[in-house]
Amino acid sequence: MKVTAREEEKLSLTVNQQKKKTMTTDSKQTKNPRKCKQPINEESPLLPNQRGCDEQAVQEFNGASFAGAVFNLSTTIIGAGIMALPATMKVLGLGVGIGMIIFVAILTEASLEMLLRFSKVGKVVSFGGVMEDAFGKAGKVVFQLCILVNNLGTLIVYTIIIGDVLSGTSSTGVHHAGVLEGWFGEHWWNGRTFVLLVTTIFVFAPLASLKRIDSLRYTSALAVALAVVFLVITAGIVVIKFFHGGISMPRFLPNVSDIASVWNLFTVVPVLVTAFICHFNVHTIDNELEDSSLIQPIVQTSLALCSSVYILTSLFGFLLFGDSTHDDVLANFDTNLGIPYSYLLNDIVRISYALHLMLVFPVIFYPLRLNLDDLVFPSSRPLVADNCRFALSTIGLISVVFVGANFIPSIWDVFQFSGATATVCIGFIFPAAIALRDRHRIATRKDKILSVFMIGLAVFSNVIAIYSDATALLKHVVSPGA
Repeated sequence: MKVTAREEEKLSLTVNQQKKKTMTTDSKQTKNPRKCKQPINEESPLLPNQRGCDEQAVQEFNGASFAGAVFNLSTTIIGAGIMALPATMKVLGLGVGIGMIIFVAILTEASLEMLLRFSKVGKVVSFGGVMEDAFGKAGKVVFQLCILVNNLGTLIVYTIIIGDVLSGTSSTGVHHAGVLEGWFGEHWWNGRTFVLLVTTIFVFAPLASLKRIDSLRYTSALAVALAVVFLVITAGIVVIKFFHGGISMPRFLPNVSDIASVWNLFTVVPVLVTAFICHFNVHTIDNELEDSSLIQPIVQTSLALCSSVYILTSLFGFLLFGDSTHDDVLANFDTNLGIPYSYLLNDIVRISYALHLMLVFPVIFYPLRLNLDDLVFPSSRPLVADNCRFALSTIGLISVVFVGANFIPSIWDVFQFSGATATVCIGFIFPAAIALRDRHRIATRKDKILSVFMIGLAVFSNVIAIYSDATALLKHVVSPGA
């Protein structure tokens, strides 16, 4: 069959168009190297290993921005710990307390830098993957169990505090009225269980159903803004009271009188460690970044922002309440502050903090669900690709948090014990152990010295903290009227 010149020209044009299309497609595919961070292996099958791919395998995503990543990481850091920090000033004094906040922030930055460096060399995209790379399957399982203890406990604490703020609490033997009870009186619909049920269904569940952590960037920005609202109001109250002579000179050093008071100084360590814990989310945020090289500046910016908020909150909270500062400074905001519109300001502070915790909830929930799924279904396809598994794990975990928040009466002793165990392992012991194991021979002498120091300090201070907390708890049980 003969082919005319016109047909030949059309055929040639079609081939050229196909070539151009192929080249354009190839160029688009190589443009964003963050699509899947799995290492390349010549013996790999043609289809990528779905377990190692990011959520990008399910839906198109161009990458998270610098600002969005900073807000998400900052929201991970600033949680319930911020309200316990003024009480650390009561134990340590203002000078030593602020110094300790800066010290723990520096240690946190060092541990995150080592963790990210070993991740890149090992070509792994999660904290659990680094633990598995260094210590095998057992290391990954231990890490995942610590995440379950830390994050599940933290979410239960958040939910309890939200219930305390909105519906009130009688856990200390004295009833503190919640905001809703103060406004409308005592009714069934502002009772603790119903309020938490409504919060769980209409706030926690929708936010926890988002499949990408970058989707929470706007709620994270609002959460950080609400923490700043608390800070600004507290600072304003301090300034007003200062000009009216209502602020006394703060104590700059700890009050040490006997050996028991020395041991008591170490009880602040779990609180400080909990305040800066964010290690379980840093890889998730890194994986969604458009440019992976930005992760270190993001970590440094987030830590600088959170440290500033922590220092100012601790300073103004301790100046305002002094040695009367409660373990949860929020409890100080249910009395007359001695200034005009005192009760209105109290309500604004408490509501803004409750809203802050509601918005922090999904950011902490995200790695909890991911690690639980990987622990139970290690060989299954990605969680985000399986809607049934995703829904069941989300509903199951939220239900556990709801039940725990309704049956656990007090939070602070539990908070200190979890901070002294699972949290300190995630934040300092595991990153230091990875550097000491040094499977890829990249650790410097400075890394190893710092790692030994971190493990020694963490173990020593937290053993003493557990002993001191346990002793105080036993004394309280034996003589509850004391």
